[in-house]
Amino acid sequence: MFIFAVMKRILILLLAMATVSLSAQTVPDNALSRSIREFPQRAGNNLHSYEFQPLYDTPAPKGYKPFYISHYGRHGSRTNGSSDGKNYEKLEKILTDARADGQLTADGELLLSVTRRVIGQFNGMSGRLTARGCREHASLADRMYHRYPEVFKKGSRKICAISSTVPRCIVSMAAFTNRLMSIQKDLEIGLDTGEKYMAYIAQGDTKEIRAMTKPLLDSLHKGMPLDTTAIMATLFKDPAAAREYVHSVKKFERYVYNVAQATEALDIKENIYGLLPESVVYRWSESNSMYIYLNHGNSAEVGDIRVPRAASLVEDIISRADEVIAGTPRAADLRFGHDWPFLGLVCYLGLEGVSDRMTLDEAHGQWVASLYTPFAANLQMIFYRNKRQDVLVKFLLNEKETLISELAPVQGPYYRWEDVKHYVREEWN
Repeated sequence: MFIFAVMKRILILLLAMATVSLSAQTVPDNALSRSIREFPQRAGNNLHSYEFQPLYDTPAPKGYKPFYISHYGRHGSRTNGSSDGKNYEKLEKILTDARADGQLTADGELLLSVTRRVIGQFNGMSGRLTARGCREHASLADRMYHRYPEVFKKGSRKICAISSTVPRCIVSMAAFTNRLMSIQKDLEIGLDTGEKYMAYIAQGDTKEIRAMTKPLLDSLHKGMPLDTTAIMATLFKDPAAAREYVHSVKKFERYVYNVAQATEALDIKENIYGLLPESVVYRWSESNSMYIYLNHGNSAEVGDIRVPRAASLVEDIISRADEVIAGTPRAADLRFGHDWPFLGLVCYLGLEGVSDRMTLDEAHGQWVASLYTPFAANLQMIFYRNKRQDVLVKFLLNEKETLISELAPVQGPYYRWEDVKHYVREEWN
């Protein structure tokens, strides 16, 4: 029996070392890796919470004043999906069993503690807006109002707000509009949701698109070696014995990564990404970012199929803006939806950076999802006019002035509204 036990331990150790460790492998120096090193939570991609940066406005051309805002906002930070919830529980089971045998390191104990806190706050409710998500939208409303107070104080007091029928979007809308009302109590805000709006506010990808992108995504990391040693040594006192609890290193990595993704939205401060080798975090983040770009962005492979699905949303923006320009009293149109239609929208508009057309090979490591479509991602179109009633518009992508790649502005980030309408209608027809 002793010999059998020794042979078993040797076999486990050999299996643990059989695959080359990625921790010794250099992570590419590119936009994605630099972004994650600057702020590790960006590894969460579209599950990264909103980053509130300092605001800056290029002065408008002489004589032009803001009078109307057209907006689309993704819901704020939320809990993750039901499949992630199952992964939390699987990770807790592994770590609890190892702890019972005295096998967890201090980092392993930390991971178990955070995992239990994530499970407690998740509470079986997938996709629920968190307290942080509410704060994000309240803060965005506050910043919008104080950045362009004349839109609300000097113009119409009326605001139209519509939402996806999904609860996290409705609650985001409530947080945003409640903050506006708390600042200026004479605002008249109409709230609405329903299937009528879902036809254009929540357009995503299709089965056809997913079928086209699946083989591309499957090949992205095909044959890439897994880390089977560093993560075990970090979390378990005996890395070889850890294989008695961890039967699939790849799945185990995914469980840890899922917990790391969940923490920010739940206001958990510990950096769980730091428990994984940098190369593992990079690999999962890159894979996720490329899924988003291929399925919902302006990729060379499927952009011509995916992006035009935003046409009805763009036409809603155009028609409502033209109503206001023609004299309909309204200070703002606010829309609350999801990341996939948001991404389709800003790509349809041709906004610089986010809508850049690249192949998969060109995009991986360069197109960073967390910078474009985090929780509470938003587009604000600020309309200006002068005494002659000439209308200009500028685009704020996540509150930052952003140009249209293929269209010349009048000055700085300011475009003639008629030029914008002509451009977007011609570009995708």
